[in-house]
Amino acid sequence: MGSLEEKPPVQALPIPASTLARFKAAGIDLSSGYPLLPTDFEYIQDARTKGDLVHPYSDAGLRADPEKKALFGAAKEVNHLTSHIGTEIVGLQIKDLTSQMKDELALLVAERGVVFFRDQDLAPQVQEALGRYWGELYPQGPYVPGHPDITTIWTDFFAKTMRKPTYRQPFQGFHTDMVHERHPPGYTHLHKDAVPPVGGDLLWASGYAAYSKLSPAFREFLDGKKAVFISKEKYFDRENPSSGRIHSVTREHPIVRTHPVTGWKSLYIAHGWMSHIVGLDKKESDLVLGHLRDVYENNVDIQCRFKFTRGTSAIWDNRCTLHTASWDYENASERHGTRVTTLAEEPYFDEKSITRRQALGLQDN
Repeated sequence: MGSLEEKPPVQALPIPASTLARFKAAGIDLSSGYPLLPTDFEYIQDARTKGDLVHPYSDAGLRADPEKKALFGAAKEVNHLTSHIGTEIVGLQIKDLTSQMKDELALLVAERGVVFFRDQDLAPQVQEALGRYWGELYPQGPYVPGHPDITTIWTDFFAKTMRKPTYRQPFQGFHTDMVHERHPPGYTHLHKDAVPPVGGDLLWASGYAAYSKLSPAFREFLDGKKAVFISKEKYFDRENPSSGRIHSVTREHPIVRTHPVTGWKSLYIAHGWMSHIVGLDKKESDLVLGHLRDVYENNVDIQCRFKFTRGTSAIWDNRCTLHTASWDYENASERHGTRVTTLAEEPYFDEKSITRRQALGLQDN
């Protein structure tokens, strides 16, 4: 996460027509270019100082009616897409949610991992306001002019400015966001205003269900253990700048975390952004993390794959899910959306917490 000082915009790319229409209707001024870029931190000391800040947090889901009567009563349909993860709400506009409905939606996302709304008439400012209702926002890179907390998700832009994906080397696989922060993200809202005609699905996997895939003895071994998580970004050391941009922010978090709303245990890993499990030798740690990744990412019964249509919103909980995009749209030019991310609590493990399956009365051994 950088400062809010703006870099010059990159050479203009053609913005999808549906995106332009959405921004125009919302009064977004694109005269200075799009997207705008924050100035990144250069030095590891500055990145650490920012990441060490304490952000008081109280989850909106804790205020919710467990039966979600207001939210479900206003919807035309509520459809669970799989047994373990993913729910679609039909016939309800996000812009019309009351405070009670927003609390109940937070609870539903915490329980189901990810919730979808199609056919949304959603201004970026309304998307931002919902995220801010749930907590402090976390800006992540390129953003909408005038709204640094609304991140641009635009495949053409990323391919031009960062790395162009290829068939053999597409985007990163399953992950959860910003794991090196003291307060990693919780509720995250992606709205798609331009989609390719074929491909571009997103997938989510359930950390609750992944944890219950492990044997009881292995769960007991993992409970309470921590891992060192690392940032994707590299920084200079102000005290030794000639060493180059090689330094990462590191943070210890539990690899089994307790969700503050549900009280359920979730596996918490991020392949590629973890150094090691604290207290284990490297070979031991690599073996354990490799197995956890295999369980979390390769069990299709604990995953949800969703086909976006224009005007679809997905709201997920980064604390108890992994997500990834399917890069199977290499000849399509339009894939654009906006994302708003809310910071959550500092990850913790409560030995009294239970599994989702135990809470639902299902066999869990």
